[in-house]
Amino acid sequence: MTSVNDKMTPAQKRVLTVIIMGTLMSAVDVTIVLLAIPQITATLHTNLATSIWVIIAYLLVVAILTTQLGRIGDIFGRGKMFNLGFLVFTVSSFLCGLSFSIYMLIFFRILQGMGGAFIQANSGAIIADTFARDKRGKAFGYTSLGWSVGSMLGIVLGGILVTFAGWPYIFYINVPIGIIAAYFGFKYIKNADRKKEYLDIPGMAVLGASLLLITLGGISIASFGIATFDILMLVIGAMLLPLFVFIEKRSKFPTINFNIFKKKILSHSILAAFLQSLGYLAVAFIIIMYLQGVRGLSPFDAAVLLVPGYVLSGLLGPKMGRLSDKIGSRILSTVGLLIMLAAVLLYLNLTATSPYYYIIVITVISGVGSSMFYPANSSAVMANAEGGDYGSTAGLLRTMSNIGTLGSFIITVSVASLAVSRSVAFQIFVGTSDLTGKVSAAFVTGMHAVFIISAIILIIAAILSALRGSETRRRDNLKT
Repeated sequence: MTSVNDKMTPAQKRVLTVIIMGTLMSAVDVTIVLLAIPQITATLHTNLATSIWVIIAYLLVVAILTTQLGRIGDIFGRGKMFNLGFLVFTVSSFLCGLSFSIYMLIFFRILQGMGGAFIQANSGAIIADTFARDKRGKAFGYTSLGWSVGSMLGIVLGGILVTFAGWPYIFYINVPIGIIAAYFGFKYIKNADRKKEYLDIPGMAVLGASLLLITLGGISIASFGIATFDILMLVIGAMLLPLFVFIEKRSKFPTINFNIFKKKILSHSILAAFLQSLGYLAVAFIIIMYLQGVRGLSPFDAAVLLVPGYVLSGLLGPKMGRLSDKIGSRILSTVGLLIMLAAVLLYLNLTATSPYYYIIVITVISGVGSSMFYPANSSAVMANAEGGDYGSTAGLLRTMSNIGTLGSFIITVSVASLAVSRSVAFQIFVGTSDLTGKVSAAFVTGMHAVFIISAIILIIAAILSALRGSETRRRDNLKT
């Protein structure tokens, strides 16, 4: 049987390779930082309330900017903006490693987030420019391979580097990858037709203010307990969301084009991606903290337990993407969400003494679900986007996913810290390894509360995915 790769033209293969390298860089950076938070907190002489912003700042930037940077790609050229993202990401990664204070590190993570947003916003659109509608599932399957392999490499390399070299090297590792990727990006990624659009500065400002206030309020509550000012920030942040919707519906070039949501398959697919991120992506964060804090494992040993799921997801992703081209996205996406839901429910049985093989089994189950959901859902979004709006639609998908990821971390830290005393939660989060049995059991209780919330969100996501409706993939007369 002819392989999927053999059906691609040489030009398509080159473009897809560069896109995979970009997604791999982004994925490496997210998971590799998770394992380093305890060491960063200790060596930079800070506390978790501050060091957690090494994760949050990056997510906040990509959540706010991704759609607009996708639009900039539509205006100035997706290839040009994608390649600029490589350069910004690579340079800022090097500067992150040189940071000698937590505030320097957070600042350079913000710059790194801008580079990541350029890459994320334009990668999906470049695939849509390069592949016909009925072949995009296959292409997105390979990009999901980049996410899975990158996540796996992030965890493995993070465990090795943090344990044996130190946290700065988790950022230095991006530099050689970025240099190679930038070289091939400038060589092979070309600009598609440009489109006359404008940036939505008012909408972006209101959305940014809303997300920032909600994030500040949530992290402050998790760090210091409930206070009037924190509640005020949450309320104001929430009140800004209706204002954002009001602005967007009257904007000619909105940050989030709500007209997209009039198309059922697009609205359900994008909302499913948002809820999947909100309900699931920070589960890895709390599991790593559990392994390091409750179980006393080193970052390397904790990483080894999570690798099987990422390996399986990487192997199955391209096959699932090809299958989605044949049968559509609804079945694969929905079943994938239900499998991830099953993994979260199994995590509810975790105790302070659960056997390690149990965690490995759950990561494998999770990997199967991820391999089904990501390529099928991404393919559904881009297959139903209008041709001139590939950048904006891809940016919107990444924006909603990034907002969900940001919210997932806030929920995880806040719920776990409220379910038990903050002193207990923070001992776990910073990787303290000499916890008493009573303290460990208390945190597991808070961890279970997070899993229950995650499960509820994933149920809603699966319902939306199932109700998206069937789709017809038609061929484009696309030449590459």
